[in-house]
Amino acid sequence: MNSSTVTLTSHDGQAFGAYLSLPPTGTGPGLVLIQEIWGVNAHIRAVADQYAMDGYVVMAPDVFWRQGAGVDLKYDAADTQEAYRLMRNLDGPNAAADLVTTAQALRQRPERTGKVGALGFCMGGRLAFQLAASGAIDAAVCYYGGGIQNQLDLAPSIQVPLLFHYGERDAHIPPPAVDAVRAAFASHANAQVHVYADADHGFNCWGRPAYHQRAAALARGRTLAWLSEQLD
Repeated sequence: MNSSTVTLTSHDGQAFGAYLSLPPTGTGPGLVLIQEIWGVNAHIRAVADQYAMDGYVVMAPDVFWRQGAGVDLKYDAADTQEAYRLMRNLDGPNAAADLVTTAQALRQRPERTGKVGALGFCMGGRLAFQLAASGAIDAAVCYYGGGIQNQLDLAPSIQVPLLFHYGERDAHIPPPAVDAVRAAFASHANAQVHVYADADHGFNCWGRPAYHQRAAALARGRTLAWLSEQLD
């Protein structure tokens, strides 16, 4: 893979890192990849490389850098406890601003052609939703974004296409929460909500017990087809 860590400058003049993965052709549409609570770890870097192999210029910013740069956690009990601590202490407004900075930086990359989208998982799914509301991207994909149902006041301000993936067995995001999201975007020009049978929260992550191969493959296929239309 043609990948590297690049340095971006935040809105308040500080430096933070992002994992950049380039497609084999060297150019393509842009994709901001937003981490789960375990940081830009081996799994997220691999997902970035996956989408780069599909032709996207992928940038995965270090969301937790203001608490400590380079968070790269495993899925064991100790690291998961640390991951939840980092999530609880996340500075929401600054994190949102850092994602806008990332999208802007991606638009300025010489390798980026076409539009710029966002793809986020869990906490990152919620942040992708917020990034869509900012107007800084052209489309967003939200995998089991926890808390989106509590931020539906943003829905009227979102004009870009949205794709939502949820697991049927996700106790963190129960059916009424998914129904609330679906209802909020019922009249949206281009929003899709998919629920995957027998899948739990985190079903896309092959490093976790919740991994569900069939749901992950189906969601990825839908995501690629959808991105090919929205970021053309």
